[in-house]
Amino acid sequence: MKRNLFKTSLLLIVLLGLTTSFSFRKKVDLSHYKMVDVEVCYYVPNEDEVIVQESTEVSSYIFLGKSYIGFKEALGFKESRGDYSVINKFGYLGKYQFGKNTLKLIGIYDASNFIYDSHLQEKAFSANTSRNKWILRRDINNYVGTYVGGIKITESGILAAAHLAGAGNVKKYLRSGGAVTFSDAFGTSIEYYLKKFSGYDTSFVVANKKAKV
Repeated sequence: MKRNLFKTSLLLIVLLGLTTSFSFRKKVDLSHYKMVDVEVCYYVPNEDEVIVQESTEVSSYIFLGKSYIGFKEALGFKESRGDYSVINKFGYLGKYQFGKNTLKLIGIYDASNFIYDSHLQEKAFSANTSRNKWILRRDINNYVGTYVGGIKITESGILAAAHLAGAGNVKKYLRSGGAVTFSDAFGTSIEYYLKKFSGYDTSFVVANKKAKV
C-alpha cells in the first residue's frame, strides 16, 4: 500500500513539474538575431534540392547572349576553354592566352604569378580591350556595318580579332579590303574571329590609350 502511494505521489510530482515548466517558460526574444545585412546571408541548396539536381539529366546553363560578359566568356572559351591555368606550348598564358609582351603593354611586368590570379587575368583582358579599342577607334567608326572580304564588320568582331592578331594587323586587314590577312600559329585567322565574335555588345568598353591594370 505504501509502495503504491509512493509511486502515485512521484507521478503527481513529475506531472506538476512538467505542467509548471510549460506554463512559466520564459518567452525568447528573437529580435536581436535579426540580420539586416543581406550580403552575408548566402543561399545554399538544401538536401532535397541537391538530390533533385543530381538526378536530373538536363544541365542548366546561364544564357549570356550577346552581352559584354557573353563576349568575354565566349572569347575566353575559344582561347582556353575558360581555363585560367593554361599555358600553351608557345608560352601564352591563362584564360585569354596573353603573351608576355602584351602583358607588359598593360602594366604587368612579372608574369610568374599571372597564371594563378584569375582576378588579374580579368583586369588584363579589360585593359587590353580598352587599349585596342582606342587604337582601332577610327577603323571602328569607318568600317562597322560595312563588308570586308565578304564579312560584315562589327565592333566586337574587330576587338576579338585584335585580341587574336594585334590591333596593327587588324588595321592592315581592314584598310587593305581583306587582302592583307593574318593567322596565328594554330591557323586561326582574323576572318574567323571577325565572324565568330560578330554582333556582341561591346559599347561597355571605354577606349583608353593608356589603359593599365
